[in-house]
Amino acid sequence: MVADPGSFWEDSHMTARWTQRNPQWTWLAAVATLLFVDQVSKSFFSTTLELGEAVQVTEWLNFVHVLNTGAAFSLLADAGGWQRWFFIGVSMLVVGVVWMASLARQAKPMDRWMGAFVVGGGSGNLVDRVQIGAVVDFLDLHWRNIHWPAFNLADVFIVCAVLVWCFSSLKTPPRPSSRKTPEELPS
Repeated sequence: MVADPGSFWEDSHMTARWTQRNPQWTWLAAVATLLFVDQVSKSFFSTTLELGEAVQVTEWLNFVHVLNTGAAFSLLADAGGWQRWFFIGVSMLVVGVVWMASLARQAKPMDRWMGAFVVGGGSGNLVDRVQIGAVVDFLDLHWRNIHWPAFNLADVFIVCAVLVWCFSSLKTPPRPSSRKTPEELPS
């Protein structure tokens, strides 16, 4: 059976139109995919490596299995336990606000996509906090004996989205023209 080459074009063209007509569903699919990839990667490293184990991949990258009860850079990791509920609340608030802003009709496509990365990553870390009380981290970048705090794909999603938002905000908006139109000139 030989496929009609024209049908592929029509099918992909129809898919593109469907995604353009349904940006909210496309966004939800993106969030679900990011959440799935994050959770599968954490599950893989949690079951493959013992807690605290490190496996050298390159001279600058290790795979590790660590649990972070704090926030970024292990902020408040030793706070005694109350931080779990605090970070769950903050995560729910941030994910909820970005979720609503991303699904708003007036959201720009780039903002909607970056929102998907924040919601997907934030939800991934939120799931960890709710289920086990800490976030599973498995990426360890280092140079000699200087180690960056361990992180995971959810963290990568969030940081990349924030960086894109920051760089896109550096674009200078067009200046209003200081020239007057003929209608504005005194007669």
